[in-house]
Amino acid sequence: MTDARKPQQKPSDAELRAQRLKAALKANMAKRKAQARARKAPEGPSDDTSEQ
Repeated sequence: MTDARKPQQKPSDAELRAQRLKAALKANMAKRKAQARARKAPEGPSDDTSEQ
């Protein structure tokens, strides 16, 4: 049996850069979504009965 697979080539500099930018963008978007959810969430436990 012969193996018809091609040997893996090293990605070019442009491809490596694109991969790094994609990963950075994904991390940045996740961070911004988390920040937006934190701002939208109520502060502390919600308690309708206030003690006076």
